[in-house]
Amino acid sequence: MTSFLLLLSSMGWVDPAVETPRSTVLIVVGAEGTEEYGPQFRKWAGRWSDAAKRGHADFAQIGLEAAGKTDDRDLLKRQLSEAAGSGDPRRAQEESRRAQAEPLWLILIGHGTFDGKVARFNLRGPDVSSGELAEWLKPVERPIAIINCTSSSGPFLNELSGPNRIVIAATKSGHEYNFARFGDYLSAAISDPKADLDKDEQTSLLEAFLLASSRVHEFYVSEGRLMTEHALLDDNGDKLGTPADWFQGVLATKSAKNGATVDGTRAARMHLVRSSREEQLPAAVRARRDEIEVELAVLRQRKSQLAEDDYLQQIEPLLVELARLYETAAKSETPEPRP
Repeated sequence: MTSFLLLLSSMGWVDPAVETPRSTVLIVVGAEGTEEYGPQFRKWAGRWSDAAKRGHADFAQIGLEAAGKTDDRDLLKRQLSEAAGSGDPRRAQEESRRAQAEPLWLILIGHGTFDGKVARFNLRGPDVSSGELAEWLKPVERPIAIINCTSSSGPFLNELSGPNRIVIAATKSGHEYNFARFGDYLSAAISDPKADLDKDEQTSLLEAFLLASSRVHEFYVSEGRLMTEHALLDDNGDKLGTPADWFQGVLATKSAKNGATVDGTRAARMHLVRSSREEQLPAAVRARRDEIEVELAVLRQRKSQLAEDDYLQQIEPLLVELARLYETAAKSETPEPRP
C-alpha cells in the first residue's frame, strides 16, 4: 500500500494526515490499437478523473503516462496487491480497517479479446486475463466496483462476480468482439444529473448503468445498425448479470434464477459523487445504512414466501436500527447551543 499511497500523494490526491476513509478510483487504459481510439479512451478516462475529484476519492491511473521499465500488467498487479496490503500483515490490517466502508472502483478502458476459452484485457505489453484479475483481487476486502468497458468483456463478469462486489461488463459474452461504445456513455453518465432517476441529487452506479445502456441502444437505432454490445450488471454474486431492460426506473421487473437476490440492490447504493446531504453522513453510518437497505430489499423480495407475522418480525428490527442511524446522524449534524 505504501507505494500506492506515494503515487496518489505525488499526484496531489492524498493527504497522509487525513484518516477519514475515502473511495479509491483506479483507471486502467489499455492499448489503443489504432490512432482513432486513443483520443476517445483519454476522454473517457478524463471524465472518470473529474468525477473522482468531485467525489473526493483517491485516484490513480495506468496506461496514459509514457511507458516505463515496468509494463502496465505488472503495474496493475502491484497496485491491486498494495491496495490489499499484501505482504505486510500490519499494513493489511490497517488497510482493512481504513477502507472497510469505502469502495475500490476499478475501471478498464480499451479493447478486449476472446479466443473461445479465455477473455483478455489488451494492455500495452502483455495482456491480463479475466482469471488473472480475479486472483489479484482475491485479497481485497473492501467493497469493489469493477467496470470493464471493453469488447469481449462478458467473461470478466463470470470470473469476478462475488460477495460485496459490483461487476459491469460492456458485452454479454466474449463473442461480442466489435468496438464497444458503452464506456463512452457510462463515463458521461456517472456524474450526469439526468441519470438521477430517484431524484436524490446524486447518480448511483445503477442509474449510470441504465442511462449508458439506453444511450447505447439509441446509438444503434439511430445509425440503423444491429446492436453488437449488450452490457450486463452483476451485484448479487450469481455470475449471471442483468441487462438494463430488466429495470423500470431503478426497480427490477423480473426475478433472478434460483431465488437469488435481483441485481441492482448494491449498485443502487454506490455513488462516486455524493450529494451534500450524503457527504455529511459519517462513513461508518453510511456503510451500515447501506447494509440494512440491502437486507430490506432482499427481505421485501421474499415477502410472498413468508407468513405475515414472520415478515413483520424480521423487518421491524431493521427499520428500527435504520431510524436510529438517521437519528444519530442528525444529532451529529446539529451544532451545540452556545452556553
